[in-house]
Amino acid sequence: MAAILILGAGVMGSAFSFPPADLGHEVKLVGTPLDREVIRELKTSRIHPKLNMKLADGVRFYYHDELEEALKGRIDLIVLGVSSAGVEWAVQTLGPLLAKPVPILMLTKGLAVREETLATLPQVVSDGLFAYGAGRFTVGAVGGPCIAGELAARRDTRVTFGWPDSEDFQWLDSLFKTAYYHINYTTDLTGLEICAAMKNFYAIAVGYPAGLLEVAETPANKALMHNLSAGLFEQSVKEMARLAGWMRGDLKNVYGLAGVGDLYVTCQAGRNSRMGRYLGTGMTYSEAKREKMAEDTVEGAELALTIGPLLLRLFGSEILSAREYPLASAIIDAICHDAPMRIPWDLFD
Repeated sequence: MAAILILGAGVMGSAFSFPPADLGHEVKLVGTPLDREVIRELKTSRIHPKLNMKLADGVRFYYHDELEEALKGRIDLIVLGVSSAGVEWAVQTLGPLLAKPVPILMLTKGLAVREETLATLPQVVSDGLFAYGAGRFTVGAVGGPCIAGELAARRDTRVTFGWPDSEDFQWLDSLFKTAYYHINYTTDLTGLEICAAMKNFYAIAVGYPAGLLEVAETPANKALMHNLSAGLFEQSVKEMARLAGWMRGDLKNVYGLAGVGDLYVTCQAGRNSRMGRYLGTGMTYSEAKREKMAEDTVEGAELALTIGPLLLRLFGSEILSAREYPLASAIIDAICHDAPMRIPWDLFD
């Protein structure tokens, strides 16, 4: 049996413990500094307070300051389940403690800015850990539609693992593939990560009609706004494909589980679509964040704040064509400039 360490005890990192634990592997779940109350509850009752589920008996729990203890002995794989804002902390925390490379699988979704271009988070983590002198780490990622609560309930879930070496696919199957957790594979980490990050960004726009509906007059037939949502969904997929193509990602991932699949499930519920709903009611981003979501990390908005200024510079220099990203421009304007959300219908193709 393998030994797996999951860093990050949020809902996704904790839910991800179920497949390997059910397969009989040793699983160590280590919290971040933000997870102290979660770990305390898990040590007491094994019930995750946000998932409202009892974690499997094979999972052991550690506070963030017990990470060195958790790393003792054999560790076959490290899973990063921190937020995108916590990636730098994870690298700085793990780097001094790892004497040799350990394979890493990332649940974290996001992009970084490097020298006027975009970098995936697996690149950031691999380069960051390499700087500590232990060698080059193999870093993969998980993409595709996965709601943490459904995975924790052992509902059937189909995802895509991105991993640089196809010879390791069978090994990863042995760690995670169960009767309810179904895994596709790709070596295209770039395309996978573009989709994994940008679906959060575009879910803000697809959530926007829900807010419009709240403040609009109700017609006699009580019509909803599914037409509008579908139109925004289609434009989101087009723009994701263009960005993935520019970064030389495989478009199969955009039109598969990592892109269309993950965007669909993200738009059903969650913090990104909820932020879009608040924007649809007429609130600005800063108002919605301050008054409605002060304690929530809205990954799509965080991504807009991270890469939005770069994208605008790339549009301005015509390295990317602004005409091909009208919805992205509208989202950036709403999040980065606190402008009212406006849908540029006439610019859609």
